[in-house]
Amino acid sequence: MIYTSEVENMCCVLKGADHGPAPIPEEGKWVQAKEIKDISGLTHGIGWCAPQQGTCKLSLNVKDGIIQEALVETIGCSGMTHSAAMAAEILPKKTILEALNTDLVCDAINTAMRELFLQIVYGRTQTAFSEGGLPVGAGLEDLGKGLRSMTGTTYGTAAKGPRYLELTEGYITRLALDEENAIIGYEFIHLGKMMEMIKKGEDANEALKKAKGHYGRFDNAPKYIDPRHE
Repeated sequence: MIYTSEVENMCCVLKGADHGPAPIPEEGKWVQAKEIKDISGLTHGIGWCAPQQGTCKLSLNVKDGIIQEALVETIGCSGMTHSAAMAAEILPKKTILEALNTDLVCDAINTAMRELFLQIVYGRTQTAFSEGGLPVGAGLEDLGKGLRSMTGTTYGTAAKGPRYLELTEGYITRLALDEENAIIGYEFIHLGKMMEMIKKGEDANEALKKAKGHYGRFDNAPKYIDPRHE
């Protein structure tokens, strides 16, 4: 350690305030976090790239400072899907400090990591007041049946109006319209369930029928359209 001559010539004065950091809530406990290993929690965060072409939702389950589980969900940019695959391979087993300073290829994922780091080290996690936190695997359970992200894709023009393409329930196959051509319901395919049935040996056409559902006043609507082609 090198000191300037001004500091060298100063007399010593007692540093009285030495009570440590303020405690933060972690998995049902109050913790005075002084080192990375003192940090635990599960939380989610969103990141975006500089041109704002895409976004990433990152979920991390951290135990004793080490990432035990990472769920990476991306939308809006084809290159991000490859970055997501790399991030899912890179992040587990790293400390959150290592992860913050790891090049995760895509800026949206890097930004999400930064936002999560801030939440976690300040005790603003989803499990701040949950005793024992959540087990490893909780992030995967967020995806539900078929292990697919919840996505919503809708489109609209001034000339032709709105089109629902994909919503949380699944891939939209038909829109139901009333007499004034307003949307009153839709038919969807739950792709995760369909693929599970096909994997178990079910005929694809039968699986498609069984995975179909509808929402709203779909039955007996005056008119139906294919949102992708009409």
